[in-house]
Amino acid sequence: MADFNAVAKAFVEFYYQTFDESRGKLTPLYRDQSMLTFEGQQFSGASNIVEKLVSLPFQKVAHRISTIDAQPANPTIGSILVTVTGQLLIDEESNPQMFSQSFQLVPEGTSYYVFNDIFRLNYA
Repeated sequence: MADFNAVAKAFVEFYYQTFDESRGKLTPLYRDQSMLTFEGQQFSGASNIVEKLVSLPFQKVAHRISTIDAQPANPTIGSILVTVTGQLLIDEESNPQMFSQSFQLVPEGTSYYVFNDIFRLNYA
């Protein structure tokens, strides 16, 4: 079994760097059976998920990660549950927004894909 914490850390670094630079390049991380819940709206399939992410109404974005927590999710298939919290800087705003995001990563060959992705802004 892979070191789930190392996999989670590497995934999070790659995901948010790619998201911040070019959201359209996230497509290979999802599959047709993947699902995104974004602020309560649900999207199924890689193309629908990435279409939603690309359509978000901002040009520049920067994620600042505060925490990464990971656990094995299903020992039979070796999936990993990852929860991330952090700050989101959008366009030229100086006040970051707090967010949380959870992923279920499923092994495929020598890598993982995102089966579940749940995103929420956290309001005080």
